[in-house]
Amino acid sequence: MTAALPALASGTTAPLPPSDPTAANLSPAQIRERAYDACLVTQAKIMATPRETLREPCRCYARRTIAAMTQDEIAAFRQTGYFNDSARGKALEALDACNLRRPI
Repeated sequence: MTAALPALASGTTAPLPPSDPTAANLSPAQIRERAYDACLVTQAKIMATPRETLREPCRCYARRTIAAMTQDEIAAFRQTGYFNDSARGKALEALDACNLRRPI
């Protein structure tokens, strides 16, 4: 599940870990699942809430984020395993729309 963590929107300027080679062949549904898993882990930490209570908000976040991504953003994710700047903005909007906290 830790491989999913980079899929959550982040506002940090810290350098990213190396690219994730397992992302290269992911379908949009698999990217959505990674975003969902990352959401559960991250939001549980920052909200001090059990993961079970975050299932619906994190599904909302993952669905909205991946649905809003362009083909170029999907391709960029496949190259790195991370949201690029434009996809990150969409992910932050999805966090807000789904009543989740921004991890910044």
